[in-house]
Amino acid sequence: MEIFDDLQAEYDRLDGIFATLTDEQWASPSAAAGWSVVDVVLHLAQSEETVSATIARTPVMPGRLAADREGLSVDEAMDRWVAAERAGPDVVYPRWQAARHKSMEALRSADPDKASAWASAPLRPATMATTRLAEHWAHALDITEPLGIPYPDTARLRHIARLGYRTLPYAFEIAGLQAGPVRAELTGPAGESWQFGPEDAESVITGSVGAFCRVGAQRLAPEDSGLTATGPYGFAALRVLRNYAA
Repeated sequence: MEIFDDLQAEYDRLDGIFATLTDEQWASPSAAAGWSVVDVVLHLAQSEETVSATIARTPVMPGRLAADREGLSVDEAMDRWVAAERAGPDVVYPRWQAARHKSMEALRSADPDKASAWASAPLRPATMATTRLAEHWAHALDITEPLGIPYPDTARLRHIARLGYRTLPYAFEIAGLQAGPVRAELTGPAGESWQFGPEDAESVITGSVGAFCRVGAQRLAPEDSGLTATGPYGFAALRVLRNYAA
């Protein structure tokens, strides 16, 4: 399936970057508040282990942390989990490598029609793979941008844009806003044209897929994105757009 191949390609691209990092770069602050580069990779390793475990129907988060999860947001719980298992790159990097290989195997071999528990709702393997692509891409920006490492956009962003678009009704709901028909007309890094949504929608978002995905990952403010939003729901859609779980 294409999404699995594209997720594999994103893993491989990140692995190639991680393999070149110096000790100083691993310890550098990332763009994720409060986390160093190695902390971000630890979080990704923990998340990948969770993928394998949830497909296998086995728990992964330590019991104490799972108990403490009640009343915390996803971000707060993940921050606590990272703090509990902090380690150096000699431990974290191979942990992520092992976790990403295992999760990839689990996703490819899982029943494509069977959903597994995830942060906000059960997900089928293809959708879970898309969330993994979205998370790795967003955190790759958190790592590469502060270090000045190029991380150019690719056509794989189409999956992330589609995820963000499909979850707009949920995003409107949790924001307490009225939803309405929205169409996205996006341009890919090589000039590709991707459209999501009804052709007759009054509200339309146009612009680069990279900007659209960055807004959805909360790495770019809508007003700074260069995206154009028209109609009664266009800018509101950009404000609530999200490529991640609450």
